[in-house]
Amino acid sequence: MHPLVMLAIFIVSSFLGYKLIKNVPSLLHTPLMSGMNALSGVTVIGAIAAAAAAVSVGNRVLGLLAVVLAVINIVGGFGVTGRMLSMFRRKGDKHE
Repeated sequence: MHPLVMLAIFIVSSFLGYKLIKNVPSLLHTPLMSGMNALSGVTVIGAIAAAAAAVSVGNRVLGLLAVVLAVINIVGGFGVTGRMLSMFRRKGDKHE
């Protein structure tokens, strides 16, 4: 596929994703974030497979970078979800 076509797809999908997320009500944000954390696990598996199939060193480095960024996304997502859910706990409730 031509690089300009791939760049155009990336730009359009980024713009569309921003518009979709911007219109999500705050009440639905936590459940959607939890679902996206699960989906990010699939991204990690795909990044590992891409890194394993890479032939050149440059492609392996990019695959490693993809794995690292996907894991950071998962950890950050679970951190934010945990903080949001802790806002709904009562003061006297014990943290399990």
